[in-house]
Amino acid sequence: MADISNIVKSIQNIMRTDTGVDGDAQRISQLVWMLFLKVFDAKEEEFELESENYKSPIPEKLRWRNWATDDEGLTGEELMLFINNELFPTLKELDITTSNAYAPLVKGMFEDAYNYMKSGTLLRQVVNKLEEIHFDNLSERHLFNDMYEQILKDLQSAGNAGEYYTPRAVTEFIVQMVDPKLGEKVFDPACGTGGFLISSINHIMKSDVKTAEDKKTLEHTIQGIEKKQLPYMLCLTNLILHDIETPNIRHDNSLSYPLKEITPNERVDCIVANPPFGGTEEQGIENNFPATYRTRETADLFLLLFIQMLKPRGRAGIVLPDGTLFGDGVTARIKEKLLEECNLHTIVRLPNGIFAPYTDINTNLLFFTKGESTKEIWYYEQPLPQGYKKYTKTKPVKLQDFNELKSWWNDRVENEQAYKVDIDTIKANNFNLDVKNPHKGEEEEELTTSEIIDKIEASMNKSVELLEEIRGLANARG
Repeated sequence: MADISNIVKSIQNIMRTDTGVDGDAQRISQLVWMLFLKVFDAKEEEFELESENYKSPIPEKLRWRNWATDDEGLTGEELMLFINNELFPTLKELDITTSNAYAPLVKGMFEDAYNYMKSGTLLRQVVNKLEEIHFDNLSERHLFNDMYEQILKDLQSAGNAGEYYTPRAVTEFIVQMVDPKLGEKVFDPACGTGGFLISSINHIMKSDVKTAEDKKTLEHTIQGIEKKQLPYMLCLTNLILHDIETPNIRHDNSLSYPLKEITPNERVDCIVANPPFGGTEEQGIENNFPATYRTRETADLFLLLFIQMLKPRGRAGIVLPDGTLFGDGVTARIKEKLLEECNLHTIVRLPNGIFAPYTDINTNLLFFTKGESTKEIWYYEQPLPQGYKKYTKTKPVKLQDFNELKSWWNDRVENEQAYKVDIDTIKANNFNLDVKNPHKGEEEEELTTSEIIDKIEASMNKSVELLEEIRGLANARG
């Protein structure tokens, strides 16, 4: 049985000696398109066993089995010419108007992918290393998770990895509380590498999937969108390995479409997501949203999208920063809309370091249901495990850390961790949801650098919004 972690390290070491690959992000991107072709080839072997009429969307010469599996096959300059002049140009321009259901999947993977390696000899060594893993062997397939975790760890030094990765304990807890069922549409509009979608698939598979027909239903109801190419590629590959044969994942920006054009047919039953926060969207994106809610803060725009995308009685479990909870101006108006159109029944205040080492911004889990207004909000201050001052890279959050919260969930009482606030109090405080635990004495607030920056940014954003409102009034008066 292959040692996945060592194979990935060996591959990374080979790539480090290639003059064309610069940094971890390029190494991972290089690894992922090769990994995809190998994984897809293993899946195609299954498709061929199931149907003698199966036809690959990849031209025969370009299939992994026909150029990669012979360890003394194409190499050196001949291999580089094949990859750069045949494989990439052909797969980037695959005809997706045919009836082949897998052509859009392959083209989507390669549209923005690149071959960074310059040495055909080193590329052959990487291919040969990948051939040590047998994804057609069921006993080894589950080891892909080890490889996937290794890749994500490597992303830590590739910059902005926190955009791609939510701790598995957090995704599993959110999914368990939202509790998606077979047949319900589950959506993550900023799906990164697919953590929430994989947790949802596993959750539904455990309880609801009994037949091949159930499996097809599940496949068609898991949906995601990801803006950036690298996490999109990882997400596709991960879903295929979890037996989602045609992943319904779009490489796109969820915020780039007018909110008012979302049709009832596009709405979903469940949203589970950790949207990007602390950044601003490209200019013009805010024009897709009603004038009273226009901002370029990504967390605010995604919150509006979540409200619009949910069906009546649809459920959401999302991650949001403290900045959204205490923000005023446009942010306050968005929260007012949320509380009017949805029942925001629970806010879980997460402890320090949950997203270490990516960010030390304080975060929260918000759970809400569309179609009834909020009467009261329950807060639960998630404690750190005994002896911890904060979570760290070496002491990450575990699913069992949420056990006490799960026990409390269906039988709610106020205690040292839990308290509730009625809607009138929230309204009187201008929709500030950053409500401190009343069971704790006054403590001197120690702000992290990120929190100070958050507060400064919120203040600056408010000033810009006020100036734009004044400018609009002045223009209206002529």
